[in-house]
This record gives sequence, C-alpha cells and structure tokens, in this order.
Amino acid sequence: MATKMNELVSMLLTNTAFDKKSLLIVLASITFNPTAWNFVARNEYHNKTITRLFNNNPRYGCYFLAILIFSFGILRDSLYHQALADQPSVPLLPEPYATYVPVVLFSLGQLFVITSTWALGITGTFLGDYFGILMDHRVTGFPFNVLENPMYVGSTLCFLATALWYEKPAGILITLYVWAVYTIALRFEGPFTTMIYTKRANQAKKSS
Repeated sequence: MATKMNELVSMLLTNTAFDKKSLLIVLASITFNPTAWNFVARNEYHNKTITRLFNNNPRYGCYFLAILIFSFGILRDSLYHQALADQPSVPLLPEPYATYVPVVLFSLGQLFVITSTWALGITGTFLGDYFGILMDHRVTGFPFNVLENPMYVGSTLCFLATALWYEKPAGILITLYVWAVYTIALRFEGPFTTMIYTKRANQAKKSS
C-alpha cells in the first residue's frame, strides 16, 4: 500500500510543470478567495463597512458580497482551466472509467453545491450571518444530512473531476491544495459562525 502511494505521488510530481506561471496564479487565487471572504465577513460583523455603503441595508450589502464571491469564483475556475491547459497530460484512468468517473464526480459535486445553495438561500450561502441576517433554524435536509460542508466538498469534487477529465496530474495536486485551503478556512469560519448563533440564543434567553 505504501509502495503504491509512493508511486502515485512520484507520478504526480514528475508530471507536473511547477515552473508554469499559470500554476502559481491559480494557487494564489485558490488561497485568496476563502481567506479574503473570511476577513471581509469578520470585518463586516464588527464594523458594518459594506452595510454602511448601502445606506445601512445589510441585505443589499450581502447581495453585493455574493456578487463578488461568485465573480471571483468564476475567475478562479477560469484560471484553473488555463493552468491545466499548460500542464502535461497523462492517462490517469483506463477506459471507460476515464470518462465515467469524472462525469459522476462532477455531477455529484454540482449536486452538492446547487442543493446546498438552494437550501441556504442567497444570504445563507454568502455569509449573511456576518451581516446580521440569521437563519431561523439550522438546515438539516439534503445535502446537510449527508455532509457537514457540502458546498466545499462539492467544489473539491468538481476540481478533481476536471483534473481526471483532462488527464492532468497537476490538477490532482491542485485539488489536494483546494481541500487543504478549505479545511483551514473552516477552522476559522465554523467557530465564528457558531459564536454568532450562540450569542443570539443567549440574548433571546435574557429577553424572555
């Protein structure tokens, strides 16, 4: 097992062109997105910077942030495709798995992303909690009854599916980096969101 893993790692590293500028750019974009939105959201919670730009309307502020997050996400995906285009291609799976596996993974990833967005709504998806727009109840239906963080898992699956579809070992390494960045982001995002709802619950108890 260890030998197989070492061979896989060696293959990925050998067939990745680390000197390509597009690779560094997409890694920077992947790092920037969740990091920046966490900083922006925390600042919004404490200082209401975006809300004040929209005449103290938190909903409009949240919609503005949603547009930014969505737009930068599209840019990141575009940079990912450009980075893959600059990388060597190596058969990663035998047929017909080379076709079926990425299609299934991408479909599953999109399912998790779309259904979680539908369940949370725009404000629930795009950090409305930090604007003071809190949900009445915790979402427990699909896909949250299957995964704790379906949006991050779905996004990662889409990265992996794209790498397998184009047969790019570099794409698998990028996918691993995506998951690492998401894992770190969740360590900051999760506890802070929990704090927001705990604070509301405590305030409700005091007023009752």
